[in-house]
Amino acid sequence: MLRLNEIKLPLDHSENDLTQAILNKLAIGEADLLSVEVFKRSYDARKKNQILLIYQLDVGLPDALEEALLVKFAKQSFIRQSPDTRYKFVAEAPAEFPSEAQARPLVIGFGPCGILAALVLAQMGLKPIVLERGQDVRQRTKDTWGLWRKGELDTESNVQYGEGGAGTFSDGKLYSQVKDKKHLGRKVLNEFVKAGAPEEILILSKPHIGTFKLVKMVENMRAEITRLGGEIRFQQKVDCIHREASGEGDGHGQVTGVTLSSGETLKSRHIVLAIGHSARDTFQMLLEQGVYIEAKPFSIGFRIEHPQSVIDRARFGEQAGHPILGAADYSLVHHCDNGRSVYSFCMCPGGTVVAATSEEGCVVTNGMSQYSRNERNANAAIVVGIDPEADYPEHVLAGIDLQRTLEKRAYELGGSNYCAPAQLVGDYLQNKPSENLGEVQPSYKPGVSLGDLSKALPDFANAAIREAIPAFDKQIKGFAMSDAMLTGVETRTSSPISIKRGRDFQNINTYGLYPAGEGAGYAGGILSAGIDGIKVAEALALSILGVSAPESLPLDQGLSQ
Repeated sequence: MLRLNEIKLPLDHSENDLTQAILNKLAIGEADLLSVEVFKRSYDARKKNQILLIYQLDVGLPDALEEALLVKFAKQSFIRQSPDTRYKFVAEAPAEFPSEAQARPLVIGFGPCGILAALVLAQMGLKPIVLERGQDVRQRTKDTWGLWRKGELDTESNVQYGEGGAGTFSDGKLYSQVKDKKHLGRKVLNEFVKAGAPEEILILSKPHIGTFKLVKMVENMRAEITRLGGEIRFQQKVDCIHREASGEGDGHGQVTGVTLSSGETLKSRHIVLAIGHSARDTFQMLLEQGVYIEAKPFSIGFRIEHPQSVIDRARFGEQAGHPILGAADYSLVHHCDNGRSVYSFCMCPGGTVVAATSEEGCVVTNGMSQYSRNERNANAAIVVGIDPEADYPEHVLAGIDLQRTLEKRAYELGGSNYCAPAQLVGDYLQNKPSENLGEVQPSYKPGVSLGDLSKALPDFANAAIREAIPAFDKQIKGFAMSDAMLTGVETRTSSPISIKRGRDFQNINTYGLYPAGEGAGYAGGILSAGIDGIKVAEALALSILGVSAPESLPLDQGLSQ
């Protein structure tokens, strides 16, 4: 088959229009077109009065014609041989693995990264044991609603901890900007579809699932891992990773197992560490055990809410509300005079702002959408990048100290009852406290407390955000509307640390430990976390077989969620 790129058609085109576009592009007859499959569909909304759909298509033609067209258009970028995107296991048969002498691999954490790592390990016959500190996704959902509706926090079962990870309570975005030459992202999406995700995620350029669909999908993936011989244990917090000296005399060690909060010890020399970006106590434990960790940049800021209709009109003009386009999103960046950068993060069309703390006496915001994206407001984080050398140089975990300080301050500003501090955009820009709501009704639960939100962030962050919001208004008309709502604080944009790994995907000073996903600093969203889980599963399997893994290519941070 041939892959055709950049096939552009109007929003309301017919199926015949698509066929004719292919025939015209290739200058062939209809009889030569044997099959057409949509590989990817996106849209170009730069001209609001002429929004176009853009297709990547796989077309089937007679073999001789395919070869002739590849020669004819050899210098053109719109046509090439369709790549083989089928996943290929690094080991074909479970019998290749030592089954008796080799202790089962452990996977710590059961978010997107841990799920895909465990699934691939199970598919290769390695029968992993998964240790998840939180609850299964159904109970976790009840516990999370307990905070949102009653202000009651369960510190081990919440937005951050539990089956499905933090991505379960999000927009469920399934796209990223990571390089994926092995088509691992396709493997992730295919597994999601098998587990019940809509098939459209395979073709949309910006697919999403939404929280309710994610819940059932996660359950089905758990069942598949169990069917293949894996074991998933909930409420199993890892209190200690055992690490013995390697004998090299340079601080290197080898993992030998873990001790759980129950007191049970499990032995293993192969451990996937997929703990997420908020496992602060685990970060501390790893550091104390001698695992090499570095501080890394992350971002802080607020959630901003607008009427979704304002964003739709700004992005789509008269086509706002078109069913193919759905609820509009945005991605914004501004480089400030003070040297800081402000950007939008985790934009949730037609969604809600949610309470996302995992610690008592703290307020943290996040965004969430359902598959329908039909809530009244659009929301996104508006955050400022900060750097360990400039902003928290004291020690490796100083970024966590900064996060916690801001979260405790937000808790106090909100009334010390898990309500969040909030302020109208117009008042924030004029540096005066808000006293009354305007057009935008805040969606954050348990509720908000109006006042002076600038007290929740450092001065440099407020200066940067106040400069960025009017700049964003030039790109999204209405972004700086006075009634738009700011809610604080957003501090869990990405992990404040990186658990460094080498070319074999193991921690650079701890053999057998495979840091992975967002918590280790190697992913920034559901899809990239899933991709990274596959990578470390492959590396772990190759290690058991005595084969070196390919060179590790760390993922960019915070690119998608």
